[in-house]
Amino acid sequence: MTGLRWGILATGGIAGAFASDLRTAGLDLVAVGSRSQESADAFASRFDIPHAHPSYDALVADPDVDIIYVSTPHPMHHENARLALENGKHVLVEKAFTLNHAEAEDLQALGAERGLLVMEAMWTRYLPHMIRIRELIADGTLGDIRAVSADHTQLLPTDPAHRLNALELGGGALLDLGIYPISFIWDILGAPTSIRAVGRLIDTGADSEVATVMTHEGGAVSTSLSSSRAAGPNVASILGTAARIDIDTVWYSPTTFRVILPDGTVQEEYVSSVAGRGMQYQAHAAERLVRDGILEGDILPIAESVAIMGALDEIRAQIGVRYPREEA
Repeated sequence: MTGLRWGILATGGIAGAFASDLRTAGLDLVAVGSRSQESADAFASRFDIPHAHPSYDALVADPDVDIIYVSTPHPMHHENARLALENGKHVLVEKAFTLNHAEAEDLQALGAERGLLVMEAMWTRYLPHMIRIRELIADGTLGDIRAVSADHTQLLPTDPAHRLNALELGGGALLDLGIYPISFIWDILGAPTSIRAVGRLIDTGADSEVATVMTHEGGAVSTSLSSSRAAGPNVASILGTAARIDIDTVWYSPTTFRVILPDGTVQEEYVSSVAGRGMQYQAHAAERLVRDGILEGDILPIAESVAIMGALDEIRAQIGVRYPREEA
């Protein structure tokens, strides 16, 4: 491996999960930055991190840090990732990658200009069961893929001030939950050739439910459903002419899937065996890309992350969601 030295920007729940998985994988976590020294110190103590910085500026200026994991809420991703890139750090940016397509394009351009890796932290794509699914598709096991479906539905806090429901914080089911099935569908079928979306909005103007129907090159169709107000099965299916894949709950985390022939015969059953949550696989991928001098990822190229943000913009336009700072 490259021996990249990791820094974590922000100290929320997702940052803790990532730090834990970095430690599980034995990767080099050397620094954390928060908006207060107290928070940085507490996080550093929890994960045995040598450098605790009281600001994001101090973190990105740390000469012992090579790559920064940006784990702030969506509206801050662009500013925080830009700060890291401007200070010569590679970045792994939590999904959804940014608030919108324009911000995503800007980070892509800045990374290319500075010769730095810019990568979206869509950790699901790097999990072993997803790697196996792509192998099965590549070797023709499923035949002609006709349809893909996936849901991400949870019962989440209803407090209007909670970041999940506040438009000024990028709240709504789409960016927090819908990004998973949309990215998964894109991974299997490629970019959509058409998008139709419907949604339900709460009093804050944020989306609580979003459903999509998309068409893809070759005529394949896909459906997705996301909800922050009801917990569903959280499963996914890939339907082909020769076989289908049913991914069990929770499909976007380490889980089980089956390859099922048209007569119902189970041809293959895959059972995940992953230490921790599984976020370390994306970190390994980032280190591999830097080691090989590749700035455009293979499993999730930055150009694809940018294009997905464009699709999310289109979905929001169709359901009537616009974030406050986009009004200017």
